[in-house]
Amino acid sequence: MQLLAYLPSPSQGVWHLGPVPIRAYALCILTGIAAAVWLTRKRWAALGGNPEAVADIAVWAVPFGILGGRLYHVITDPELYFLPGRQPIRALYIWDGGLGIWGAVALGAVGAWIGCRRRGIRLSAYADALAPGLVLAQAIGRWGNYFNQELYGNPTHLPWGLLIDPAHRPATTPDIATYQPTFLYECLWDLGVVLLLLWADRRFTLRPWRLFALYVAAYTAGRGWVEALRDDHANHILGLRLNDWTSLIVFTAACAFLLLTRRTTEPDAPAQAAQPVAGLAEEQS
Repeated sequence: MQLLAYLPSPSQGVWHLGPVPIRAYALCILTGIAAAVWLTRKRWAALGGNPEAVADIAVWAVPFGILGGRLYHVITDPELYFLPGRQPIRALYIWDGGLGIWGAVALGAVGAWIGCRRRGIRLSAYADALAPGLVLAQAIGRWGNYFNQELYGNPTHLPWGLLIDPAHRPATTPDIATYQPTFLYECLWDLGVVLLLLWADRRFTLRPWRLFALYVAAYTAGRGWVEALRDDHANHILGLRLNDWTSLIVFTAACAFLLLTRRTTEPDAPAQAAQPVAGLAEEQS
């Protein structure tokens, strides 16, 4: 079939600066991190906190998050690396893709807690300040999948179908050229979540953790329908992809938290959220 319209894939995802490979996937992740730090600095300063603390916390949160994201991917898809004939060393190749968001959030939270503890900052307040920046980073990071030609969806003839090179197509559909651009769908959804969080934060006086819970609920709602469009390798439980189950469980937990805390006492003033924890004086840069 002659394709009248489609989204092209990048001709390459790696450039070489002498012997050093410059990978688009890594650049997208780093750009997302920089955007998250920028937005969180602005929000933290608006709360009365020291914006320089954001970079200090990121020094702890980012490595923990990358480690957690990779561990989640490897643990949930071990057959990609540890079956006979596979190369276990490739479990360390994060530049090939494969960072699970919930592993990144879970261990990243540990790193953020360490950074907040060193600065004498309440993790709950920081998490709410971070939430819009975190999902902004996810939106930008999804473009790394575009450059790697990975994590696309089912075959499609829609005019915005993503053209995938033969080397990156599924073995089951080698002659089908265009697929659902799920990276783009998730990016657009994430940008919508950013706007939702910024609006909710301005519109309501939210007690600690509720904005972060709203991020979790909104993101997982979108991740669920995007995941349903994908047909790449994934382990299934009772007919659902593992990431669908993760999204469902996390979405339910976030909604339950929002319902259970909807009538609890709110803080006296938003600016108080950035005040140091009693007994832990915030270090000055």
